[in-house]
Amino acid sequence: MNTAEQGIQARHQAELNAGHFLIQHCDDCNRHIYYPREVCPHCGSGALQLVQPRGTGTVYATTTVRRKAEAGGDYNVVLIDLDEGVRLMSRVEGVAPADVIIGQRVQARVVVKDGVGLVVFDAVAGEGA
Repeated sequence: MNTAEQGIQARHQAELNAGHFLIQHCDDCNRHIYYPREVCPHCGSGALQLVQPRGTGTVYATTTVRRKAEAGGDYNVVLIDLDEGVRLMSRVEGVAPADVIIGQRVQARVVVKDGVGLVVFDAVAGEGA
């Protein structure tokens, strides 16, 4: 079975696994959508296209998940508002969890580990709250 036969979520994950971050755009109401869906949650249209976002956004909320050092140490979980108007959950890498702040500007990238792609973010230098 090819990914087109598996539905939009499988196609989206296949793109992530290939290193491509895509979101949906509705041709009828001109709004972006994330997480991918079969129909637009705003207008009910099925005229959805996968498009590449700019990938820039702003930290909307952040929290630190505490773990013992031997379990990998602390990490952050963030909600990011992409400039296209959608919100997603991820993490900001390369920054101590306590240094991730609401309003901080970030840039998306895809990390592929063991063949599975995941969207993470990096802080944008010189831009913050």
